[in-house]
Amino acid sequence: MLIKLLERIQLTVGVLFLVVFFITIVIQVITRYMGISAIWTEEVATYSFIWAVFMGASVMLNRREHFKFDLLLNKLKGKSKNSLFLVNDLILLLFSIGLLYLGIEAVQNFWNYTWVSIPVLKMGYVWISIPIMGGTMVIYTFAHILRNVRNFSKKEVAE
Repeated sequence: MLIKLLERIQLTVGVLFLVVFFITIVIQVITRYMGISAIWTEEVATYSFIWAVFMGASVMLNRREHFKFDLLLNKLKGKSKNSLFLVNDLILLLFSIGLLYLGIEAVQNFWNYTWVSIPVLKMGYVWISIPIMGGTMVIYTFAHILRNVRNFSKKEVAE
């Protein structure tokens, strides 16, 4: 239940930032056509796209829809397949913890930097997307590990 709510929140945030990205690009095209220079549109588009991608990447990890090599996975069955999922999830958990930790460090280091075109906005608002992604990836991966350990004695694996 918590996982579904967290996923829904992340998808909503990701879609909102994707909409901001699209609207900003449209504004940029229109203003260039009119001969007006809207400098702020490049940064807003870039940073909103970063947020959209990071929120989507975390959700894709939860749904196991991210890029993967599944040749070996398709050949295995039962406990062997479950063991491979478990090893994969443990590696993802370590990676996610690293993202969370280093993301927090990046936010602390770059929080007070400002945007070039909109100096009242801090870069910390952009960088905070990394530990949010890492933290939710830790939660999702931990949930996968718990489910796989619970289902280890069953024949089929919960993907």
